[in-house]
Amino acid sequence: MRDADQGAGFGLYVHWPFCQAKCPYCDFNSHVVSAIDQARWKAAYVSEIRRIAGLTGPRVLDTIFFGGGTPSLMDPDVVAAVIDTAREVWAPSNDMEITLEANPTSVEAARFAAYRDAGVNRVSMGIQSLNDADLKALGRLHSVAEARKAFGIARDCFDRVSFDLIYARQNQTLDGWKLELTEALDMAADHLSLYQLTIEDGTAFGDRFRRGLLRGLPDDDAGADMYEATQELCNAAGMPAYEVSNHARKSSESRHNMLYWQAGDYAGIGPGAHGRLTLNGLRHATDTPLQPTDWLRAVETGGTGDLTVQPVDGAEQGLEYLLMGLRITGGIDLGRYRSMGGAPLDRAGLERMVDAGLVEQEAGRLRVTPRGRPLLNAVLREIAP
Repeated sequence: MRDADQGAGFGLYVHWPFCQAKCPYCDFNSHVVSAIDQARWKAAYVSEIRRIAGLTGPRVLDTIFFGGGTPSLMDPDVVAAVIDTAREVWAPSNDMEITLEANPTSVEAARFAAYRDAGVNRVSMGIQSLNDADLKALGRLHSVAEARKAFGIARDCFDRVSFDLIYARQNQTLDGWKLELTEALDMAADHLSLYQLTIEDGTAFGDRFRRGLLRGLPDDDAGADMYEATQELCNAAGMPAYEVSNHARKSSESRHNMLYWQAGDYAGIGPGAHGRLTLNGLRHATDTPLQPTDWLRAVETGGTGDLTVQPVDGAEQGLEYLLMGLRITGGIDLGRYRSMGGAPLDRAGLERMVDAGLVEQEAGRLRVTPRGRPLLNAVLREIAP
């Protein structure tokens, strides 16, 4: 077997493609529709889980992650059916992490107890801002008051609760971000995801930016200052970064996301979902149709939800491990990188990065230093084969 997951674990990713509204910064595969036949989606998810389990054979399932889209729009019985089926076809680990992404509106918060009863034990909430004017500019449908109330309900229902914030927003100042992050840290349970706003092609923000209509964005220096302030405040609060944009108290990291960053195996079902599966001793990359109707039709007509299933050769495995693994503070195991068949790193580039204090090698591991983390893309360009 070429590498398999080397102890990184095995997870299931379930993509729910629907939202109440499309946020202007979002480039995820999400769709706004007038009606959803939840029974059809439940049957399709269950069918795909059973099909994929027939391919993987016995595995210990460590994590399930409901992403989207807005999974908190799923009926609780759909969530329950997915969890129950996954537990039936794979052996659940003793401490399986089951995460559901949620929006903090009152309608969705009312479902939290039902999701808990279905088996969800971790919620990740898309709060995004603690400023009402900025929430409106970001296209969010909730207020700060609703977010706080929903977060309180989540804390009552779940032991583990994370939420997201976006910084470097339009007209945001460094002092304003410090105040907002301090407020967020006072709220936080065990995990925060803190993303710098990026303007992606194909989004409403991308279109406005291209036409010169997205004004007030902080410049690169201001964004870097906000990043540094984020590290300082989170470190002081006992929630250091364990990945470029993710902060957690000790032992509260997102185990499912660590599967991605550590090159574990995971099955991906639903429109636009990707997967990495070791089948017959060889690692494969899977992907699915983006359009919800295409994916649903393929599953219902006796086909598969996969668009492609392709072997991943050693060089590509190594490159994926390098690109993803250097995002986390622990970095990569160089012995594992070589055993995958990863191509030799650029020696001259690596020496330059070490001399600059941007990466370090110790005990057979390669990691990016705190100084190098905000420059990760530049570091990767220097050292990647």
